[in-house]
Amino acid sequence: MGLSIGHLLLVLGIVVLLFGTSKLRNIGGDLGSAISNFKKSMREGDAEATKDQEKKEQDKLSDKSQGRVIEGEVTEKKENVK
Repeated sequence: MGLSIGHLLLVLGIVVLLFGTSKLRNIGGDLGSAISNFKKSMREGDAEATKDQEKKEQDKLSDKSQGRVIEGEVTEKKENVK
């Protein structure tokens, strides 16, 4: 009970009669530009996320490379017991 080729052509013909070819062309162009803008924003979002991740990793590395100096005095030395 699916749609056959004849049914699809009939629906397409009715749509063309109702809207006209110029309006359908405009709708197609608008849909195409919307899809391309969506893809572009997804790529930009991925690029920003990658930059943020790289910055976090660099911050971690710089924290580790700087290290910390602990000042103190040794009052007693214990030998390692195994």
